[in-house]
Amino acid sequence: MLKSRWIATIALWLVSLPGMANQQDVSPIEVPQFDIDVLSQDAYWLKLGHYLPALRYQYKSTVDSATFFLSIHGKTDPKQELQATILALYQPDMVQRQMMRCTFPARYAWLEKQLSHPMPPLDCPELNKWQEAMAPDKLTLVFPTAFMNNPSSMFGHTLLRIDALNQNKNSELVAYAINFAAQPQTDDNAALYAFKGLVGSYPGRFTVMPYYKKVREYNDIESRDIWEYPLRFTHAEVERVLLHLWELEQAEFDYYFFDENCSYQLLALLQLANHDLDLVSQFPYAATPSDTVKALVDAHLTERPDYRAAFGTRLLHESDFVDERLYLATRRLKEEGIYPDADEFSPSEQAAILEFAYEWLNFELYDEGLARNITAKQLTNILIARSKLDAPSPYPDVPQPHTSPDQGHGSARFGLGRQLHQASSDRTEFEWRPSYHDLFDAQAGFIPGAQISFGDLGITMDDQGITRLDHWYIVDAMALAPSNRVFDSLAWNMKFGLDRPDSHQLHRLFINGGAGKAWGRADGLHVYGLINGEINHGPLTDNNWVTGVGVRAGMLYSLGAQHRLGIEGDWLRLLGDTVLSRSQVNATWNWSITTNTALRSEVGYQHWYSEEMTGKITAYFYY
Repeated sequence: MLKSRWIATIALWLVSLPGMANQQDVSPIEVPQFDIDVLSQDAYWLKLGHYLPALRYQYKSTVDSATFFLSIHGKTDPKQELQATILALYQPDMVQRQMMRCTFPARYAWLEKQLSHPMPPLDCPELNKWQEAMAPDKLTLVFPTAFMNNPSSMFGHTLLRIDALNQNKNSELVAYAINFAAQPQTDDNAALYAFKGLVGSYPGRFTVMPYYKKVREYNDIESRDIWEYPLRFTHAEVERVLLHLWELEQAEFDYYFFDENCSYQLLALLQLANHDLDLVSQFPYAATPSDTVKALVDAHLTERPDYRAAFGTRLLHESDFVDERLYLATRRLKEEGIYPDADEFSPSEQAAILEFAYEWLNFELYDEGLARNITAKQLTNILIARSKLDAPSPYPDVPQPHTSPDQGHGSARFGLGRQLHQASSDRTEFEWRPSYHDLFDAQAGFIPGAQISFGDLGITMDDQGITRLDHWYIVDAMALAPSNRVFDSLAWNMKFGLDRPDSHQLHRLFINGGAGKAWGRADGLHVYGLINGEINHGPLTDNNWVTGVGVRAGMLYSLGAQHRLGIEGDWLRLLGDTVLSRSQVNATWNWSITTNTALRSEVGYQHWYSEEMTGKITAYFYY
């Protein structure tokens, strides 16, 4: 398909040269008279070209591939692109005219509407076949929650499902999905992948694929819960969106994790549904997936979401319903192939063991990459044994969380606080965090026990009027998935930025990271311990490299939905420094007054080059 569109573009240039048109393929046609000046500034035309206001140009398209434009200046000049489009779609050469209309059907439909013409049927075999295969009627926005072990998915992801007429829950898995994602050309490690994603070094493209493949990837392999938001688009609006998607088959974008990412580009596609819909203008700098979902909800474009629990969620749910006796029997079946004895277990208990073992083994098939041929036989035998039992399932359905992702707090945060210091002047602090969530923010709508914070900035002004940069944490991430009798999870943290420990006047640049274990329940009592390492450099350390290795431990507790309590301490044995160690302890209480307002109190002790006791209270406002 892409090759044919390249041919069409080249052919357009050929027929524009004098004497190149084949006379037998030329049919009389009069180029309609359009008001180019007015239409080139029309909101819908600008959306068709993905044009945004730019500094060096009046407009600049987010599309970065030349094949999407018919004018050599099309990326930055909507007027020239419109002129070239009109010449291509209404050119005298019948064959080339039809080819261009089949390549850009959304542009053609819009131009015909300006003439008050109904769009005539297009003789486009590939397009017609594509439309018939999908049989589109409705669209559903799909939001897989965050996946902490992949840099590109730490904020979650969004995609679209194309729902056919008369589709039901049993058939939606075989529907088609629209996905926008980075397309790495090399096998980069996680750190390089994150860096390249930040600076736009990867191309991004739209792809269409069966929905069950994405469910298998997110729900099963990565064990991410999925929320599905049916969109309130009419059939005609769905057709407009898909016609433009066809045009985007040849488009390539520079992919940026924070702004021009999967969620941003899906909004840019969805706003083609009608002339007045504007979805991307509210995301000029960053577009986190949860915020783009909120934008659609706030615009009243969604129905109540459906919830699809992940493999891991279902497995943990079943684990909560079995006692130690049934748990041990399940392990014997899973690991040794020993089926429950009817003399020892009732039919209901046997059903619980078989169903639990099936879910557990199926989870490990994806999570641990077990040998598929051997594991598939085990799973089949378990299903056969379960089918012989005349007993209902002992497990209720996984309950849908009370708070969907669109109902959580805003991802950006502003804070105004007051710091009290034992050994130095008291200060007023101004904080701003563009994204996204920390361990003490309200947990509803987010992954419990996970922290993903970028660009956390703090500026203080002491009582003498001296203003300083207190901290700038460029990245501050933690994943404290608790280990239990089903999951043996790794807890980890990574923090990079600069600050002034002990409230010192001098700052340091540092990177800190560690790994360990967490236990308990992420939405209840939660304890963790990590082995930590750190590298420091800057004026505070006389511009020497100071490294350290130590431990970090803490406890978190949620007292209802509004109160989050925690205490954390860490100790580092320093290497190559004037002092032998550094230690600190912090206690925190966060009170979420409303979804987007909170009051946080902190008490801390630090000891490195000096000792300092601090107290702090901060009002946070999320947006």
